[in-house]
Amino acid sequence: MKLKRFLLRYYPPGIILEYVQGGELKTKSIDLLDLSTGTDVAALAEEIRKAEPLITASRKEQVVHLILRLQEKLGEQEDHKFYLFKVLRAHILPLTNVAFNKSGSCFITGSYDRTCKLWDTASGEELRTLEGHKNVVYAIAFNNPYGDKIATGSFDKTCKLWSAETGKCYHTFRGHTAEIVCLSFNLQSTLVATGSMDATAKLWDIQNGEEVVTLNGHSAEILALSFNTTGDRIITGSFDYTVAVWDVGTGRKLHTLIGHRAEISSAQFNWDCSLIVTGSMDKTCMLWNAVTGTRVATLTGHDDEVLDVCFDYAGQRIATASADGSARVYNAETKKCIAKLEGHGGEISKICFNPQGSHILTASSDKTARLWDPSTGQCIQILEGHTDEIFSCAFNYKGNIIITGSKDNTCRIWR
Repeated sequence: MKLKRFLLRYYPPGIILEYVQGGELKTKSIDLLDLSTGTDVAALAEEIRKAEPLITASRKEQVVHLILRLQEKLGEQEDHKFYLFKVLRAHILPLTNVAFNKSGSCFITGSYDRTCKLWDTASGEELRTLEGHKNVVYAIAFNNPYGDKIATGSFDKTCKLWSAETGKCYHTFRGHTAEIVCLSFNLQSTLVATGSMDATAKLWDIQNGEEVVTLNGHSAEILALSFNTTGDRIITGSFDYTVAVWDVGTGRKLHTLIGHRAEISSAQFNWDCSLIVTGSMDKTCMLWNAVTGTRVATLTGHDDEVLDVCFDYAGQRIATASADGSARVYNAETKKCIAKLEGHGGEISKICFNPQGSHILTASSDKTARLWDPSTGQCIQILEGHTDEIFSCAFNYKGNIIITGSKDNTCRIWR
């Protein structure tokens, strides 16, 4: 093995090693999830050198330099106020979803009008319309880290794979017997997973368009699914009150996470694949050991259904959004609630951290989106202007652009 070069990953912090083995170019990640501005850089660099054979003593100073750059990024002070850049009257019927590609250079909207539209983030201009579904486009996603492919899932029971560059449809995935309501790419961009009201999930090969495996085992609709970062596991959350952990290679169910007393609304792995967080209509959020499938903790406090949950990029905090109009932030290690986000006048349907972990964004039925300080629970900014419920929101990769999607048929870009 021969090390060719280092690459930086800012969110979450990490160093990518690009090396040659047997004439083939490969990569390996060194995650630095606990890195802070107070970390002893020299000691950390030496620890990395001892643990990684690819990094020789002569390369240590390069590692030190890279860690210092990551620290500098972590220490950047943010006092940015977002302003409305553009209102996109995206579709003739209400939107269902919005998502950025990895670079944040473009984003996509899905709609009840059976189409998806691809937009240029810088100009707000429509790049192309993706047409072909025969019913509502409900689920959309870009592949990562490239963002050159788009998957769309529809109430017409199909999933389509598109070129983001040309708008060409590569494949139409057929096999579900009911509506597709969630989908996800694996991080390696080799598979796309679809979850359906037919109580199954399916994995599809991006290159040849063929079905790889069907995940059978739930007794009710699948509303949430997520790959882990290594791509060897996927979780599915169902209206049958359970979450299933599956082996991607074989399609075998490894664990059933039982404990919730109502439908699952969302489920996600943390970055290092050690934990799973689940949100439920039973008003609770649960934390699970991803390896053993055992429940680690139940996070309580909400007075109504938990509609969305997420980890920050480093997996150190968990955020929950509820129909009670509030959101909460928990420490993933202590399981304690560290902040309550209160101020919305309606249910919160979507919540996410910015890549830096310094802000939280929420979308609500009160027609506003809000930015919060996750440490104090203080509302930093209210994004107003939509005339109907905001159901979706997202940061770009750098965290300096926001998109919000609403039932008022518009999408708004905030800078």
